[in-house]
Amino acid sequence: MATSKPRTVKGRAVLCARLAQEKLAHDILVLDLGEIEAAPAEYFVIASVDSDAQLRAAADSIEDAMRSLGLGSPRSEGRGTSTWVILDYFDIVVHLMLTSTREFYKLERLWGDAKAYTLTEKGTAKATTISTKRTVEP
Repeated sequence: MATSKPRTVKGRAVLCARLAQEKLAHDILVLDLGEIEAAPAEYFVIASVDSDAQLRAAADSIEDAMRSLGLGSPRSEGRGTSTWVILDYFDIVVHLMLTSTREFYKLERLWGDAKAYTLTEKGTAKATTISTKRTVEP
């Protein structure tokens, strides 16, 4: 993916979401946690995937692109679990989860006060609310 280095934290979060979308992740949500007191990051990117291979591909794509743009390497957790990978870029935390894992933890509901964005088919951020966001069926 040829892209220029995003200038804002939101731009970097949307880039991570677009990279996951390119690897066929779905139900992608970008949460702006900036106005929530004691939030662990400025943005969360949450995305569902359907297989272990897709989980690895999405995580690898995000890591490779961020590194190639000079945005560093994340602290990474969950590579061995094959159900949930966390890529922590300090101000952005990317959560890639198998659909069943995401439904179980309902991470986006824990941060229901956050501003939320989905991605359009073209990969641009579109404001939404978590309550109207399509939920993953069990």
